[in-house]
Amino acid sequence: MTDETKRAAALLRDHRDSIDRLDAILVYTLAERFKQTQAVGRLKAEHALPPSDPAREAAQIARLESLAKEANLDPEFAKKFLNFIIQEVIQHHKQHQK
Repeated sequence: MTDETKRAAALLRDHRDSIDRLDAILVYTLAERFKQTQAVGRLKAEHALPPSDPAREAAQIARLESLAKEANLDPEFAKKFLNFIIQEVIQHHKQHQK
């Protein structure tokens, strides 16, 4: 193995270590987000509020698209990601309604 290949392997390991840490942050952040949305779902169920709030959802999508642009992340990806999360949250809220 050449010195250049060793350096490349070390850089690859460092990048992967960073990715692993970021993945952990994402998982824990999503867990915390869902704890909050579960509380919202229980509150909505207790007060007979609808499980979805289209105005809030649209505002959040617009907000996330703006944040994505600032962060140099593809806004379409961010929108798809948030839509996926919103649909999951709505399903949880519907379960609380039962």
